[in-house]
Amino acid sequence: MKVVVTGASGFLGGKLCEALLEQGHAVRALVRRSSDLSALPSPTTASAFELAYGDVTDHRSLLDAFSGCHVIFHTAAIVEPWLPDPSKFFSVNVGGLKNVLQAAKETDTIQKIIFTSSMVVFGPTDGNIADEMQVHQEKYFCTEYERSKVAADKIAFQAVAEGLPVVVLYPGVIYGPGKLTKGNYLARLLIERVSGRVPAYIGYGNERLSLVHVDDVVQGHIAAMDKGRVGERYLLTGENASFNHILDIATIITGTKRPKFSIPLCVLEAIGWLCVLFCKLTGHLPLVSPASVRVLRHQWAYSCEKARLELGYNPRSLKEGIEETSLWLKSSGLINY
Repeated sequence: MKVVVTGASGFLGGKLCEALLEQGHAVRALVRRSSDLSALPSPTTASAFELAYGDVTDHRSLLDAFSGCHVIFHTAAIVEPWLPDPSKFFSVNVGGLKNVLQAAKETDTIQKIIFTSSMVVFGPTDGNIADEMQVHQEKYFCTEYERSKVAADKIAFQAVAEGLPVVVLYPGVIYGPGKLTKGNYLARLLIERVSGRVPAYIGYGNERLSLVHVDDVVQGHIAAMDKGRVGERYLLTGENASFNHILDIATIITGTKRPKFSIPLCVLEAIGWLCVLFCKLTGHLPLVSPASVRVLRHQWAYSCEKARLELGYNPRSLKEGIEETSLWLKSSGLINY
């Protein structure tokens, strides 16, 4: 099978390219000229791997990239809680999807489109564990990223109604060994924690969200290529836990001291506003923003039972995943314990 992966230079996209090659597929990776390709195989050493230069915001480049391919894995997205220019979320996450779908219509070899969305499309789950039946109320959005992904979801299912073979996947917060992008937030948190730069718990411990190892998400994508039903939604989530629980697990694994106090979210939000101001002065994106704190004020807990039953999806435990990630960070010289 010949497949094309958008967002191939990203954390998930790079891992997906690697796994597809291992399973014997021919892979074409859509990347920008400015992309960091360090996590991708070299086309000279992997004969079934090739690069296609383009951008999801450029329809013409997608036609060239999709030519002769059978499956599109659309993983390209801007994954940030906040940007100075929120229109970028919509040009890439919404406009990019429109271009991918239009190019797929114009490519007669495409048999399936696997679209990587996000669990945030279903909205907060405060007090519950939700599944694919939950519907976002759209009265309030914590981030512009969330708003853009909800808008993109509607476009994806309009395409299904028009006859395009789209399957939509909704990963949780992805983490694990691999590229340290902004999306690999948990790995970055572990570096900060073990280095002593996160001395406290965050909030009060009831702000749960669903975390999932990148390799499990990759296997879910590959399973969706074979088993995913067109027009269906699949949550690719994992264990539901608070950041406090994550820090407790990391403390045990790394042998570091347990945090002795907690930073209230109102204090963290004030820090976020200062970080945003600093960003406007320097151009560096903030580590914390009011938008990211709004996310922490809610629960994002989901069930992946449908993916288990239909795709054979089987995510590892959070403890196992954090242990693997910690060992990788240690072997890479990024943390020391």
